[in-house]
Amino acid sequence: MDAFDQLHPGVQYHLANTLRWNGLRPTQAAAVEPVLASSDAVVLAPTAGGKTEAAMFPLLSRMATEDWQGLSVLYVCPLRALLNNLQPRIDGYCRWLGRSAAVWHGDVSQAQRQKILIERPDVLLTTPESLEAMLVSTKVDPRVLFSGLHAVVVDEIHAFAGDDRGWHLLAVLERLSRVAARPLQRIGLSATVGNPDELLSWLQGSFHSRTSTVVAPAVETPAAPEITVDYVGSLTNAATVIASLHAGEKRLVFVDSRRQAEELGAALREAGIETYISHSSLSAAERRRSEAAFADARDTVIVATSTLELGIDVGDLDRVIQINSTRTVASFLQRLGRTGRRPDSSRNCLFLCLDDEAVLLASGMLQRWSRGWVEPVTPPPHPRHIAAQQLLALCLQQHRIGATEWSTWWGDLPVFDSSAPEILEFLLAEGYFETDGPFLHIGPEAERRFGRRYFSDLTAVFTAPPEFIVLAGRVEVGTIGTDLLTENVDGPRLLLLGGRSWKVTHVDWERRRCFVDPVDGGGKAKWSGVPGGLSYEVTRGMREVLLGSAPGVTFTTRAVNVLADLRSSYSDSVSADRLVVRLPDDSTGRWWTWAGTKANRTLQASLPAVVDPRQRIDEKSVRLLPGVSVQELSSALADVQWRSPNVDTNALRGLKFSSALPEALAKETLSARLGDVANAAIVMAESRAVFR
Repeated sequence: MDAFDQLHPGVQYHLANTLRWNGLRPTQAAAVEPVLASSDAVVLAPTAGGKTEAAMFPLLSRMATEDWQGLSVLYVCPLRALLNNLQPRIDGYCRWLGRSAAVWHGDVSQAQRQKILIERPDVLLTTPESLEAMLVSTKVDPRVLFSGLHAVVVDEIHAFAGDDRGWHLLAVLERLSRVAARPLQRIGLSATVGNPDELLSWLQGSFHSRTSTVVAPAVETPAAPEITVDYVGSLTNAATVIASLHAGEKRLVFVDSRRQAEELGAALREAGIETYISHSSLSAAERRRSEAAFADARDTVIVATSTLELGIDVGDLDRVIQINSTRTVASFLQRLGRTGRRPDSSRNCLFLCLDDEAVLLASGMLQRWSRGWVEPVTPPPHPRHIAAQQLLALCLQQHRIGATEWSTWWGDLPVFDSSAPEILEFLLAEGYFETDGPFLHIGPEAERRFGRRYFSDLTAVFTAPPEFIVLAGRVEVGTIGTDLLTENVDGPRLLLLGGRSWKVTHVDWERRRCFVDPVDGGGKAKWSGVPGGLSYEVTRGMREVLLGSAPGVTFTTRAVNVLADLRSSYSDSVSADRLVVRLPDDSTGRWWTWAGTKANRTLQASLPAVVDPRQRIDEKSVRLLPGVSVQELSSALADVQWRSPNVDTNALRGLKFSSALPEALAKETLSARLGDVANAAIVMAESRAVFR
């Protein structure tokens, strides 16, 4: 039977008469049968390929045919803005069948939440953190709200699976399955995944015996995108180039940081370009204003961090511009996919590199992309801190848990491993739990650590640095870190936020409020944050480019000259058939591994006799100890004992809930995430050319 004919007649009618579609797209057609059959699935399609509809049309058909009642489908997204963007569309589809869809996240008012609890929409769009908050809330009865739950759609699943939010989501879904008293159909949506079968198995959690399908039909190969790499030397020059190109077009510019977004936005406005800004430290209202204004405009620029990498609709884009380079192929593909959606347009991306190393990174990343490689999505190992969080959250949800029966809530989900008894013993010993016969209750230490605003700190698995809310009158502009408020300044303290300058008039340190008035210019932007390292594959792509490989994209004359200089400057550090090791007689040596940041950390930890322990590890090389001989190096490599990178106690602050783990176990958890034994072993096995 044709896929269209398998859908509920009401859905068929509106597809033909409301949307005026003459059929389904390939991905949508391929998803109908497995979703109707209640299979778990990962649905892959290019950006704007209709993945939301691929999940929702057959789920709505099941809802009508099987007479699901109450809240029956959860639609989970990584970003609130994406939820807000999708809700009207999904609600419109629901209305075809007399159903409804609502959104629930941190910006939704108490009145709206109360309405949801009373009327119970058929589809609820939300985040993992809000699901956790609902489960532990005293104002929500999970067994009533989720009694009719049958299916969960996880949009942008790759954005979850690569970090601890994914483990948290899976653990929450396991608890929801027990609350609803049935396995939940799980459907993941993504545009860019290098290992879909493994991702689908991960998504199933402890319900891996359920049938599952990867939906990834062959689609028409789009025309080759227009990719250009340019070297501009500074953010000021980048603003000049952007202002002079593509007049009359809508341009989305991605930057590395919030500070760059603010500085570039201000420079473009000074150049007379209608400019909007989007990043995580702007208030939700401010971001929505920018995105809505940008969606309706034509000759304009929006400058964004990764907040607009995912599928938030800002209208039809003409151009994507990348300042410097993305660190992954997957991120590049997400951003490239924002263009070329109109029939008369093509996919495109212009890289404006601010320094030589950015040209090298862009070239290496594009070299991997040109070979068809995309990063596999790999969940971080040993999420023991999430196990501790889940034990506490379950106790809040159930008000008490059985000291020997708690494990039934998660089955064999890998969040819990052989360390679980040690974690539970620690929570008891430190007062996070108190015992009452065979039961555990929340203890005073959990109250002290996480109890603020009814344990709101326990619902989010990421740690954010303390920030101050910036208020212009009663209007929230966004947030800033403490750095700009504590550094010494001459004259008034000026901030740059939302692309505008503000003068600080008052700081309420206790309530973390910063009051400002607008000024004409001179503001500064500054946030804490350290960029992540580079992978083995992308770093090897950089090496191949230095050895003469070309990724098959356009390089401007300026970029060609920079690339020639790079090849010359690195000529002593790369060799076509072996790795280069330099052992100067009178100073430290360097082993040019081109192995990626994690593998180099592993080499440093595992070779203490020859690799300098006091160095900032990068992706290209490791510094050897002074005076290391060829014989000492060979002997150390032959006798290597693999060790995980060392972890400083202060680093544990970035691992949320690490305080709920024994310190040794917390360090072991973080250490395992910092290294890469597999690729370090590849490097160890490669031939080496040793020079003095």
